[in-house]
Formats: sequence, structure tokens, C-alpha cells
Amino acid sequence: MARWDSAEDKPSIPEWFFEAVETAPEQRSVEVDECDVMYRRYGDKAKPGMLLIHGMHAHSRWWDFIAPQLTDEYCVVAMDLTGMGDSDYRYEYSGDGFADEIKAVCDDAGLDSSVVVVAHSFGGGMAVKAANKFPERFGKLILVDSGIRHPDEPEPDRSGMMNGRSKIYPDKKAAEARFRLQPPQDCANTYVLEYIARNSLMPADGGWAWKFDDDLPVTMTNADRLPEDFQALSLPLGVIYGADSESFSARTLEYMRELIPKEFPVIEMADAQHHVFLDQPLDFLRALREILPKVGH
Repeated sequence: MARWDSAEDKPSIPEWFFEAVETAPEQRSVEVDECDVMYRRYGDKAKPGMLLIHGMHAHSRWWDFIAPQLTDEYCVVAMDLTGMGDSDYRYEYSGDGFADEIKAVCDDAGLDSSVVVVAHSFGGGMAVKAANKFPERFGKLILVDSGIRHPDEPEPDRSGMMNGRSKIYPDKKAAEARFRLQPPQDCANTYVLEYIARNSLMPADGGWAWKFDDDLPVTMTNADRLPEDFQALSLPLGVIYGADSESFSARTLEYMRELIPKEFPVIEMADAQHHVFLDQPLDFLRALREILPKVGH
């Protein structure tokens, strides 16, 4: 990848970031219900497995600067759920189908039943469904700013988010300039956002569009976060969340503790919002390494 930190008016991009994103993964796919599910595998296949799952309208490359830094201990796989990234689009999507995709990627990538699943936001909800559908397939689950709101906790107003058809931009640079995080938040690490934007676009109708299926939200079924999904969890669990997140609150955590039968460790990341690993990538890695030995003990 070309380095783009030469502009004098931009803050310097740290060397660790370039070392990570310049680490080339093995790119593979597995067919699930007639659709190709793409994934990226890093590190020694003989090491314990870790699967990284992205949030809604995101993709595996959101983990490009995280995954290579975990290969000292793990064989790390980052997947694209269908309808997002480079995986195929479906006519209809479902929580049950996403659960099948998660299992299939672990199987195809050679990740055994001790695999650690690290899942952000929407991906966390789908990982919970996978853990309940295949309770013996996974070793641990780390939910990253992903949980279930108490019924009395009001949802943020997101009526204007991702409505209508995705816009086609005349050129890639114009599209990159329009990249925004959802739910909306600022992020001091602009180089992270620039990198993700560059890798979130595909040619479309003579221009450029984002790598997700516009029909995904309206054709999706059985994807709601249900209390019974969390009550049924038997997989050892850990939670990392942003203290300033609008998607995960102290009330959310309290409700999860009411629902989930076993105790689980939690790390609250100070000054982080919903996209915790974009806000504080190195602190997120430290939090992940800190919580993993505590999960299941």
C-alpha cells in the first residue's frame, strides 16, 4: 500500500500502523448456501484460533491494523459477513444464516473448537446467535461494544441513518471524503478512517459505491437481539466497551448481567466511543489481551 503521510498538514501516521496494514494475509472463501463468504487469515495455522467479526455495513478490512498484531499468539481470521465487504449478496439475510457463515469460516480456516470469537456491534449479535446454534463449536466470545438494551432504555434516534439507496460517486476520492462512522462519532485517528474508507469502495455503474448491499437491512430476519439469546449463552464470555458509547451503557451492562447465567469479566475503555478499536487501537489490543485469560475462569 502506498504511504500517504507525506503531507505536511497531516499528523504523522505511526509506524506500527503501517507495519500492520502492510502484513499480507491469505485470502480465502467458503461457500455457504450458494454464496461465497470471504475471509482473511493471518499467522501460523498451528496456533490457537481467533475469529474477528465486523459490525453492520463494515467488513473484514476494518481489522487490518488489529489482526496482524495478534499473530504472536493466534492464527487470526477476519471475515466478511454476506452482504458486506467482498462476500456475496443474498436475496434475503437472517441471523440463522449469519450463524452458519460464522461456523463455516471457522471450519474452512481450520480453527478448532477452542477458537476465540471477537465480535463488534452487529457482529456481536450474530456471534451470540452462532454460539447458541453451535454451542460446542467455539471456545470463548468477546463482545466489543455489543450487547442488549434494557427494554426501558430508549434507543438513540437513528432514523436518518442508511436510508434509501447508496449513492454512486463519480470518483474514488470524492467517495472517500464522504466516509462517516455509524452511529455518528468523531475519531481523532483520521489515518484509520482514511484507510478504512479507501478499502470500503467498489466500482459501480461507472463510479464508486460502498461495499454493502443496500437491501441488507430491509431483507433481514431473525437478527434482533433477544433476551432469550443472552439467557441461553453457555459460552465463556467477556465484554469490552467504550465509556462514551451511545450504543452500550451501564444500564446495558446491568441488564446483560441479569440475563446471562454466568459471571463474565468486563473492561470499560475510558474516553472511547462505539468504535473502540478505531478510537484507541493499541489500548484495545491491551484490553483484549488483558481480558482473555479472565474469560471462563
